[in-house]
Amino acid sequence: METSIIKSQAYGKDRVRIVRVVRRADGWQEIADYSVCVLLSGEAFESSYTKGDNKLVVATDSQKNIVYYLGKTLPPCRVMVPEVFASEIAAFMVKKYSHVTTCHVKIITKPWERMMFDSKGHPHSFCREGKETRWTEAFVTRKGEGLGVRMNSGFYDLEVLKTTNSSFTDFWRDELTTLPEMADRVLSTKVLCQWTFVSDDLETLQKKPFNRIFAGAKRNTLDALANDPRAWVHASVQSALYVMADRILNDFADVDDVYYALPNIHYFPFDLSKFGLKNLQSDAEVYMPIADPSGYITATISRPSKGKI
Repeated sequence: METSIIKSQAYGKDRVRIVRVVRRADGWQEIADYSVCVLLSGEAFESSYTKGDNKLVVATDSQKNIVYYLGKTLPPCRVMVPEVFASEIAAFMVKKYSHVTTCHVKIITKPWERMMFDSKGHPHSFCREGKETRWTEAFVTRKGEGLGVRMNSGFYDLEVLKTTNSSFTDFWRDELTTLPEMADRVLSTKVLCQWTFVSDDLETLQKKPFNRIFAGAKRNTLDALANDPRAWVHASVQSALYVMADRILNDFADVDDVYYALPNIHYFPFDLSKFGLKNLQSDAEVYMPIADPSGYITATISRPSKGKI
């Protein structure tokens, strides 16, 4: 005979990643990026603990669906402010399920800063400013009477996102292909960029404008993603990578080659068709970020060798 009692209980769904994009008629777009935790509690759920009776248990998967459902159906002003969205979710749960006594909703905001160019905000490109890490490494090797120097510099964890002007179409298809073509999509990546200097003169190399090159590499990375038509519509991550590296090589003659690694952080539209809502292709407004698995695009871009046309 059980003698223990339930002192407190709550259950639900944690780390529901939801992104809401608001697209305005003038081309200005806004983004809210959340991680949501929903917890339900009430005496009606005690039997699920003590007797294994699930008749009143609202599945945690259903709770997840409700977050995306409300993200789509609520007016944008009630989604884009986390305090309002959290209270809307909690109120919906309590009103819909009469056996729920309390719904606890916690939202963690994943902030995006709008990219700035010439002191003006970009309409649809964002980054997590100041989160990247700058690094360098030097290799000095004895070469006869002198020294050979190779230096790699760069940054990593520069997280960027744009809500439009990216696509993936006309790719190889066969019987194992399930990915639909995407004429427009959310593009996000966490940039690793590395550039290389090679010299037989250590003293001369140390006088290179390293700080200016770092700032220029970061600026070119952001500007190419947001503003360069070559990295826009009908362009893959591969083509954006090439444009970024090409701009750095053209701006800085001291750089010998540029390496990028761009994991493609997927933001898939959440399929709400089961609830009678359109949220795919051109109707997409509510997205589910998926970190794993991810695409992973890398390349080293260098200058043509002498004599090469």
